[in-house]
Amino acid sequence: MRPTSLHPLLQERFSTRSYQDKAVEPALLKTMFEAAQWAPSCFNEQPWRFAVAAKHVDPEAFARIAATLVSGNAWALEAPVLGIAFANPRFSRNAKPNRWGAYDTGQAMAQLTVQAQSLGLNVHQMGGFDETKALALPGVPEGHEALAAFAIGYAMEAALPENGSPRREFGSLFFGEVPWRQS
Repeated sequence: MRPTSLHPLLQERFSTRSYQDKAVEPALLKTMFEAAQWAPSCFNEQPWRFAVAAKHVDPEAFARIAATLVSGNAWALEAPVLGIAFANPRFSRNAKPNRWGAYDTGQAMAQLTVQAQSLGLNVHQMGGFDETKALALPGVPEGHEALAAFAIGYAMEAALPENGSPRREFGSLFFGEVPWRQS
């Protein structure tokens, strides 16, 4: 059962495995990545970086990113846009370890995902990719970590089925007491 008080963009979000054969407008892609840019991060470090390619704009770059995916994610090759999210595990200001870099990059991806949903697009994030191949993509600086692959496009299906994407029981998410429980 879905909670009724959540914002519809959060309630309706799902990760499709079936994309329409339709290019994503560059202005919409830019808006999604601007949403990622505005994510919060420790010391405003913004440790995230992206390799991203649109199939219809740069097929060679798309093929390079596609080559990082494991065979179980072959469905993603139908998406019009593929990308990899990277994080710098060190602070740029002093080169000390940034233990929050991956967390902050996850927030950037979350904002990108919700912005995509608001634009009628769908983002499917994937752990099934070869990090070594991703780190060898052109322009990726030494020392970065490849955290997730992702596909972007227009979902073939209109929405998640009512019984789809089950969640853990809400109370199981917490340790100890929570402020909203009544005595």
